[in-house]
Amino acid sequence: MAEAQLQLAEITELEPNSKENSVDQPSGIDRIRNATSRGYKWWIRTVLYSVFLICGQSMATILGRLYFEKGGTSKWLAALAQIGGFPVLVPLYCFLVWRNPVIGSESDSPPFLKAFAKVYLPLGLLVASSGFLFSVGLQYLPVSVVTLITASQLAFNAFFSYFLNSQKFTAAIINSLVLLTISSVLLVVNNHTEKPAGVSKAEYAAGFICTVGGAAVYGLLLASQQLALRKVLKKQTLKVVFDIIIYESLVASIVIVVGLFASGESKGLKKEMDEYALGKVSYVMTLLWTAIGWQVFAIGTVGLILEVSSLYSISVSTVGLPIVPVLAVFIFHDKMDGIKGMSMVLAIWGFISYIYQHYLDHRKSKIENRIAGEIADEDCLPAEVHPADNIA
Repeated sequence: MAEAQLQLAEITELEPNSKENSVDQPSGIDRIRNATSRGYKWWIRTVLYSVFLICGQSMATILGRLYFEKGGTSKWLAALAQIGGFPVLVPLYCFLVWRNPVIGSESDSPPFLKAFAKVYLPLGLLVASSGFLFSVGLQYLPVSVVTLITASQLAFNAFFSYFLNSQKFTAAIINSLVLLTISSVLLVVNNHTEKPAGVSKAEYAAGFICTVGGAAVYGLLLASQQLALRKVLKKQTLKVVFDIIIYESLVASIVIVVGLFASGESKGLKKEMDEYALGKVSYVMTLLWTAIGWQVFAIGTVGLILEVSSLYSISVSTVGLPIVPVLAVFIFHDKMDGIKGMSMVLAIWGFISYIYQHYLDHRKSKIENRIAGEIADEDCLPAEVHPADNIA
């Protein structure tokens, strides 16, 4: 029994600090039973967020390239389409607070101005930077190349998570990062001859550098979101997910709009709409659905950070990347040669390697919960009655 209690003590020390964030934490056997009952709900939420992330990412990336393919030229407007769709979430956010007024007045949350200065403002600046860099990449590179380069954001996120969130690296995770890095490097070697029509070598190089930069900034963004959830906001609820998405998107949209007018690109938007190959209505609908797609993606991303970690969230994003190049072959007639296929295989292999590590962690967690449950059950057993105690 002493040995088992020592094991439980070691397990408790390894548990995440997020338990300190709850107001009333159940203890002992109640906490163990609650954790078991929440198991299937956690999987449902995780799968749902994953579907949101993959579907939103695929739809928005394809539409983002379609904007440039059919006559769009404004990098700032394309960046705004990635970020500016957050108002569609406001009605859902208000409904959420109305249905459960308690979550709208969380007493242990930091004051809004403090949260804005420490969380929403810096995250919004990172979102704006990432959005603009990716829009440059979509303008000058084939969409298949952009999406495969984006796989490198997993390695960037792992790097930043190591310093910001004390991310632990196992053999499977390191293997995943190496494979994804090689996957991106192969594209550098292969795609110097695959340039969209009218794109110079300098523009192609700029698009490649900006896409890699966007992946790096995005990796930092997700690691920072995880840090903010655990250390500053100290609340892991659905309301916090919406808070982060809405307020960081608001800050990023303001920055992008300022850039749109400061660059002078706003003056040519009317002409751009008139000359759009698919017509004015399609021009508006392309931008609108791009914005909605990125908001669906944002819900999935932040939801997975809340449920698991930023590294897991970006890993799910990586496994969804091969969907876009396959669609691009049919929609934009992108080439699918051997090197690009090899890059895709390595990206998928890298993701599977990471998922395997998550499976091992989940199995270990189940064993630890079982040991904890057995100890709790033993502690609840009545003490043995010695025969001598009945002699009165």
